[in-house]
Amino acid sequence: MKKKILLTIGGIIVVLFAAGAGYAWWMYHSVASTAGDMYEASAGKGNHDAINQKKPINLLLLGVDERKGDRGRSDTVIVATLNPKTNTMQMVSIPRDTRTEIVGKGTFDKINAAYAYGGTKMAQNTVEKFIGDIPFDFYIKINMEGMSSLVDAVGGVTVNNKLDWHDEGYYKKGYHYARGEITLDTGAKAMGYVRMRHLDPQGDFGRNQRQRDVIMAIVNKMANVSSVSRYSQILDALGDNVKTNLTFDDMKSLAFNYRDTRKHTIDYEVKGQGQKINGIYYLVVGSAEKQRVHDMINEQLGQ
Repeated sequence: MKKKILLTIGGIIVVLFAAGAGYAWWMYHSVASTAGDMYEASAGKGNHDAINQKKPINLLLLGVDERKGDRGRSDTVIVATLNPKTNTMQMVSIPRDTRTEIVGKGTFDKINAAYAYGGTKMAQNTVEKFIGDIPFDFYIKINMEGMSSLVDAVGGVTVNNKLDWHDEGYYKKGYHYARGEITLDTGAKAMGYVRMRHLDPQGDFGRNQRQRDVIMAIVNKMANVSSVSRYSQILDALGDNVKTNLTFDDMKSLAFNYRDTRKHTIDYEVKGQGQKINGIYYLVVGSAEKQRVHDMINEQLGQ
């Protein structure tokens, strides 16, 4: 079973802030080149006016496992809302097994299937419908290999591990993840940490929490990176694995006007009941929970 991880917008904010903060022309040019490699607009060109006017923005973050001849599914889906007025970044995770309407296909399926059926555009439309027709200003999509490359690029990250286990399944490398504060010193070790779910009593929910913990650990480690060689590796990892409809100018605006949002984070995961329908497992989310999520996002958007 495929298991994914994604880079949150905070990482891009930190990297681009380095360029805006007065580094050498070479760094600025490298960042601009990387931003160009990352840019695509398969789900729309984005709401550039919102960033220019320093308004709260809503972003769709997708983690996928694309391989040659296989688009894969978006097994990580996060709605990130950045409010520069309150300096808040809210991340709402939607479990991959969530049953919902696949917009543009006319069927009900797991939310991660929307990307497999219709790429970023269908995934965006489907998530927008699920959260109550709240539009996204931008999207960011990362291939899971990007997380591994980023951990290597920043020289490893430290997390607080709540379980004690040895790695499982086809990804076995002989790693032992002890309870307490541990260092994930390689991308491969970090991937084993975020992929595990069968040994976790909380299943996907526990795995999703570890994903978010590693995301924030990468972001915080980036904030302390000072060597040019590290930045070069970070930019390579981003350029090879990330696609977004944020332009370079958008990223510069994010770097200056939204960078403090990572200092106050709200972390939430959509809740539901596990249920088998026609022999397939789904997470069924009730109307009250959908309304709660809708209201949470709108509140951060100031609506």
